[in-house]
Order: sequence, then structure tokens, then C-alpha cells
Amino acid sequence: MNDHTCRVRLAGTRQFAVLPYEEFLSLKERLEDMEDLLQLRKAKKAEGRKRTVPLASVKRQLSLK
Repeated sequence: MNDHTCRVRLAGTRQFAVLPYEEFLSLKERLEDMEDLLQLRKAKKAEGRKRTVPLASVKRQLSLK
């Protein structure tokens, strides 16, 4: 990611950052990916050592290809 941000100061303190829209979208996507990963890890931890069912078995049970 390139640093094309413009930092805005008010009263000598950084208050805002302005960046190109494409960079904003990239940051947003990365943040969403990280949130998904954290939710996945939390769910896996909550399940503990519960038995899992392979996808192939589920597909067979539901008559899916």
C-alpha cells in the first residue's frame, strides 16, 4: 500500500487522515478479513473438541454433488 495520505492537524494535533478512495477500500477489505478471521477463531475455540462432519459426508446426506 502506498502512503498517499494527507494528515490534517487542528491546534497542532493530528485529527484526520485523507486518503485516496482505492486505498480506503483496500484498508476496509483488510479490516473485514481480519474481523472474519477473529470470528472464525472465536467460533472454533467455542466448539472445542466437538466432533466434526466432513463436507463430503454432508453432501452425500443432502444428495448434493
